[in-house]
Amino acid sequence: MNNMQDNPLYSILIFFVGAFFFKMWLGDARRGGNSPRSFPGASFAGYPILIFGSLGALLILALETVLECRLGFSGEQSEVKFWAVFVWISAAVTEEIIFRGYIVIQDKGRAALYAGIFAASVLFALCHPFLWDYTAESGFQSNLTGKAFFSTAFIFANSIWFYLLRFNCYNKTRSLLPCMAAHAAYNIGVFAVKAFQGFVVWEF
Repeated sequence: MNNMQDNPLYSILIFFVGAFFFKMWLGDARRGGNSPRSFPGASFAGYPILIFGSLGALLILALETVLECRLGFSGEQSEVKFWAVFVWISAAVTEEIIFRGYIVIQDKGRAALYAGIFAASVLFALCHPFLWDYTAESGFQSNLTGKAFFSTAFIFANSIWFYLLRFNCYNKTRSLLPCMAAHAAYNIGVFAVKAFQGFVVWEF
């Protein structure tokens, strides 16, 4: 298990950090997001793209789950404490603001935008602790297994999807809200799959 997520105080703290940033982002969106100090993508989006984005993320999760079972990777999943879901919900806000918000090449043409999306998605995938692990006792350690590469590939796919949700013709205001909704749907879906397969520890 991830040592930090094993700590309920840490998980709750991260949840409130995410809630705080969402509150700030929401305030900017309500003011029109026109200030130079506003969060990127601080605007609203219609229900259709929110629903479409979330369904797309769940479709990616369904494909990942099916392939995970077919390839025999299901049993290699890590266990998580039930309060880890609070961290994952918070990540749907903070990670979207950072990656789909700030780590973007805009106004440099389509080629630069797409190259930036690809590079940022690689970074996003590598930041997730699948190919590596860290503990206070052992420090950083590599984890170059088939399951690790598999999970990292799907994180990359999700990142591409989240970027496409922001930079498409149906999201005219370039709102981050569809990205946040899709990210939250995917993370909650992952938690539900883990719970169904017995990889969520419900004890304190």
